[in-house]
Amino acid sequence: MPALPSALSATPVFEQWAGTWLADVAHLRPSSHARAASAVRAQLIPVFGPTPIDQITAADVRRWVARQVADGSAPATVTRSLRVLGACLQVAADDGLIQANPARGIRPPAQQRHEQRFLTPAEVARLAGAIDPRYQALVYLAAYGGLRIGELCGLRVGHLDLAKRQFRVVEQIVEVSGRLHAGPPKTAAGRRSVPIPTMLCDQLTPHIAGRPDDAHVFTAPEGGPIRRTLWAARFFRPAVETAGLAPLRIHDLRHTAVALWIAAGASTLAVTRWAGHSSSAFVLDRYGHLLDGPAATTTARLDQMARTATG
Repeated sequence: MPALPSALSATPVFEQWAGTWLADVAHLRPSSHARAASAVRAQLIPVFGPTPIDQITAADVRRWVARQVADGSAPATVTRSLRVLGACLQVAADDGLIQANPARGIRPPAQQRHEQRFLTPAEVARLAGAIDPRYQALVYLAAYGGLRIGELCGLRVGHLDLAKRQFRVVEQIVEVSGRLHAGPPKTAAGRRSVPIPTMLCDQLTPHIAGRPDDAHVFTAPEGGPIRRTLWAARFFRPAVETAGLAPLRIHDLRHTAVALWIAAGASTLAVTRWAGHSSSAFVLDRYGHLLDGPAATTTARLDQMARTATG
C-alpha cells in the first residue's frame, strides 16, 4: 500500500493520491474497484496526474468534463469518471489535504435514455429453442424471473423452491480481470424472493434432478461457474442470431421479465421487490410507460363497479 502523506510532506500529485485512495477503498466490491481503477488510469491520470491535488480547481473539472464530451466520450463514461474523481478528492478533503472537493457539485453530462428492448413470450420461446438445450431453462428463468446474469450464475439448487413456485436471490458471481468473485447481491433489496410460473418449474425440475443443494443451477459446459463473456460468445449471441432477435443483450431478458410482470397485472411495489430495486420511483421512471395498460384496466373495472352500484 502506498504510504499516506504526512502533514509535513508536500501535497501529493493526483496520480500519487489516486494510488493511495485505490489501495485504501476496502469497501468497494471487486467489480466496482476494477471500474474505478480503469477510470483513474484511462480518464483521470492523463489529465490530472502531475497536478498537486490542492491545485485542482472546480473550473479545471468543469473544463475536463466539457472536453471529454466534445471529444466524443460517452456521457455514461464521463459520469462514471466524474464520480470516481469526486470520491477520490472527497477523501483528500476529509483528511485535510485540500480545503474542499473541487469535483463536488459539478454536473455530469446529460445521458440519452435508450429505448429498452423487451421480448414477447413467443420471442422468449424462440430464443430458448435456439440455444443449447443445457441453457434453455436459463433463458426462461431470466425472462420470467428477472435475474441479472451474475445472479443467474450464482443461483444454487437450494435457492429454488419449486413446490412453492419461487426462488431466492442471495448470491451472485461476477468476473473481474479474469477472476470470478462470489458474494451477496450489491444491495439489501437485491436479496429477494421471486415467484415463477408453473411452466418454468416444469423446465427446472428435470434440470436439477438429483443434484445437491449447494450445486449451481447453471454451469459452464465443462463444469464450474459460468464465465459471462465466454458463455455469451459461445452460446447466447449465436442463439440470438439464429432466432432472428439481434440486437439483444442478456440484460434485456431482465427488462423482459419486468414488462411481462406488468402485463400480467403486478403492482409497482411487487415489481420493485421482485426486480431487487430499492425504490419504486426507479421502476416508475424506467418502466412507467408500461403501466398504462394496467391503469386502463383498473379504470374500466372502477367504471363497471360504479355503474353496477348506481343501477
